[in-house]
Amino acid sequence: MQTGEIYQPARSGRIFFWAFVALSHAAIAQQTDSTKVNHFGAGVTVTNNGISLLPTFSLGKPAAIFDLAVGRRLTFEPQFRFALEGKPWSFIFWTRYKLVKTDKFRINVGAHPAVLFRTVVEDNNGVSSETLTAQRYVATEFAPSYYVRKNISVGAYYLYSHGFDVGGVNNTNFITVNANFSHIGLVKKYYLKVYPQVYYLKMDDQDGFYITSTFTLAREKFPVSIQSIMNKTIETNITASKDFIWNISLIYSFSHEYVRK
Repeated sequence: MQTGEIYQPARSGRIFFWAFVALSHAAIAQQTDSTKVNHFGAGVTVTNNGISLLPTFSLGKPAAIFDLAVGRRLTFEPQFRFALEGKPWSFIFWTRYKLVKTDKFRINVGAHPAVLFRTVVEDNNGVSSETLTAQRYVATEFAPSYYVRKNISVGAYYLYSHGFDVGGVNNTNFITVNANFSHIGLVKKYYLKVYPQVYYLKMDDQDGFYITSTFTLAREKFPVSIQSIMNKTIETNITASKDFIWNISLIYSFSHEYVRK
């Protein structure tokens, strides 16, 4: 990550203050109706190559990802990522709200603080030592989608992230156009999920265009699935970006619906 512009607290503070105020207001509204069905879900992913939320970046080594999700229309979705050797990779604390939800059209909004960990190698009088450092970020997202059919949708996604620490990226804009084929029937109870997207990524004064696809093989009412992500650069001047990356992952997940009284 390269050093970018100087942090402007007033401008960035306003953006994220109003984002969290909106989500807090949604939480209060949700609490007024306590008889509806709530959701709790969790998942564990083990992969040969941890790929970032921005798919042109990867950990470059095996990783484990732990996901939680709880709520109804407003959800809290923390995610904890580690290298399999035990070192933390990133912690993301999503709060998301289903702003619009109809049979055909949906809009989700969200915000999160996050911590990204990286290892810095230092040389002290010829002796190398490793130090684990943390970089702080906050982000907001906006995700509209339109359902062509029950299991087919098209949409867009926008994420803005701001970094607070020297040596990190100050301003990131991530914009995608995507499609979601959530249930392509195969043999017996097996099905395939395909999520292709084209995206534009701008990190401070560098930018690029990319294409990525996620393929998931799953079985009805079975908690284990296999997933692969592939990402290809179209054109970029982002120095840390990679031309092509891929992974394969084994995912265990479950979910439970319950009624609050």
